[in-house]
Amino acid sequence: QAQLVESGGGLVQPGDSLKLSCRTPARTVMWYNMAWFRQAPGKEREFVAAISRTGSPTYNVDFVKGRFTISKDDRKSMVFLQMNSLIPEDTAIYYCAAAQPGSPAVELRSYTTWGQGTQVTVSS
Repeated sequence: QAQLVESGGGLVQPGDSLKLSCRTPARTVMWYNMAWFRQAPGKEREFVAAISRTGSPTYNVDFVKGRFTISKDDRKSMVFLQMNSLIPEDTAIYYCAAAQPGSPAVELRSYTTWGQGTQVTVSS
């Protein structure tokens, strides 16, 4: 029922930064949990970060390691992912997704609405 549109990806060098944006229908981020997932070619889609409708964040600390920050703007109905100190292993298509509150934030199956993704390529 919600249409999500990601933007902000691109080709960057290791150590650079990118800020991804996810545009959502009005009020979506106030009533759903939002998340970023990523998927590299031949790999499974993996959890990056999530933010609840109340603003509580969850991160995949295995690779985020303080480099990424998820945030949202309720007025604009947008979700963001600030990515710093990018490394080649961050290369993937990044997807925005929405889930019903109360479902496990880190589980792929929790998310019922997905954007089309934005490509992030980190290469020297």
